[in-house]
Amino acid sequence: MDDIMLLIIGAFISVIGIVNMTGNISTIHSYNRRRVTEEDIPQYGRVVGIGTLSIGVSMVIGFFLQLAGLPEVMAVVIIIGILIGIAFMLYAQFKYNKGIF
Repeated sequence: MDDIMLLIIGAFISVIGIVNMTGNISTIHSYNRRRVTEEDIPQYGRVVGIGTLSIGVSMVIGFFLQLAGLPEVMAVVIIIGILIGIAFMLYAQFKYNKGIF
């Protein structure tokens, strides 16, 4: 059951990342997009979306690695995906929102 939850959560996060990449940033907290200018919304959404998609895809890949009996590799893949995703999101926050909040 835990394996399926990893797949479901990973797929859900991936969908949110794809939505953000299309320029729809309504799924991002209002205080995180407060100072993003209208002309920067597509770029901001793309970068945050890439970060979110990185996290979601790493969880989906982790699901399949868990099924293959490779839990150690699964943990490494998910941690790397989360770190890459957070790096993209922080980059977008500092570049387009002029700070985290």
